[in-house]
Amino acid sequence: MESSLLNQPLHLPNGSVLRNRLAKAAMSETLGTYDNRPTNGLVQLYGRWGASGLGLIVTGNVMIDRRALGEPGNVVIEDESDMAVLRQWTQAATAHGSALWAQLNHPGKQSTRGLNAFNLAPSAVPFREDMAAFFDTPREASSDDILDIIERFGRSAAICKKAGFSGVQIHAAHGYLINQFLSPHHNRRDDEWGSTAEKRRRFLMAVYAEIRRQVGADFPVGIKLNSADFQRGGFTEEESLATIRALAKAGIDLIEISGGTYEAPAMSGAMQEPKRASTAAREAYFLGFAEKARATTKLPLMVTGGFRTATGMNAALRTGALDVVGLARLLAIDPDAPAALLQGRDSAQRVRPISTGLKAVDRMGIMEVLWYERQLKRIAKGKEPRPAESGLAAFLKSALGSSWGTFRTRRLRARA
Repeated sequence: MESSLLNQPLHLPNGSVLRNRLAKAAMSETLGTYDNRPTNGLVQLYGRWGASGLGLIVTGNVMIDRRALGEPGNVVIEDESDMAVLRQWTQAATAHGSALWAQLNHPGKQSTRGLNAFNLAPSAVPFREDMAAFFDTPREASSDDILDIIERFGRSAAICKKAGFSGVQIHAAHGYLINQFLSPHHNRRDDEWGSTAEKRRRFLMAVYAEIRRQVGADFPVGIKLNSADFQRGGFTEEESLATIRALAKAGIDLIEISGGTYEAPAMSGAMQEPKRASTAAREAYFLGFAEKARATTKLPLMVTGGFRTATGMNAALRTGALDVVGLARLLAIDPDAPAALLQGRDSAQRVRPISTGLKAVDRMGIMEVLWYERQLKRIAKGKEPRPAESGLAAFLKSALGSSWGTFRTRRLRARA
């Protein structure tokens, strides 16, 4: 039966068990309020996914600091003021046996212009020229800033545990703050937080240690890590493998492998080079790196990106290079797909490239976020997604909504 490997449970190092090998990977939802609180829309959306049979569900960006947002509508968990809704969210997602992990994140410099009063990063490195109009040059984080952010990661994780989340995932990929610290391109510091690969890794290891200190050994802590940044002077495969070894030694429970940044969006498939037929048949974008990582560690590995069929997913698991298959965009256009895949059947929907016809927009790969956000918002309202929705129409509506969201966020913050 094609579903046999997908249906196997997975025992994590800390003793917890995922009921099967199929996971929903993080996608940006922007379903929080403009003052960044969780909503009933998240309860509706995650209830739908929770009923689909998934073993693991990872949330979209949960920010640890209301002053540091990635997008309007991000949920922020920095205190217990929203505990009632957080518990409704976790109960809806886990009611049928799925595990729910909160993805904890800080955007660093990767936040659109005007949303935050200022952006922090390891170093004051601007975006490339064609993106500078959309993103401010960040301030270099001080030592006090860094220590505050580390503590905030731990505090947010502890609140998530209290709210009923099954675990947390540290977002150290896709060009956000932790990835920026790991990258020689973004991190040009010459203090204890930079200058060598080991020192650039220190921020991540401190974040993990603080989270573990605040949640204890029995609470799952995973990480999303770039295989590489695919950016000149960025985080390399060799540095990623060294980071995996350090995390394994420290006691991480699950590593999700991804790649790319906003400036080089490999995570969306936009940067993937044409493949040989034998490689394309393997489906997953990062399976080759997973094989290198498997030679480095026996830790559970999750690979997200490119999977299309039950056959391809089972074939990937059969290699032994990964332990969990991550799905994202498919679950935005077919939220019930896991039920079919776990029975060895493919979804009737196919993920397709989203383009607007506007070269500057399409080059950034941003529609691989915005278009899917719109589908998630439909599900959150109890509606069905629109797999055929126009990329251009979605972009125009999203741009208008983002501008309004940025304005409302700044106004609400000013009144606080």
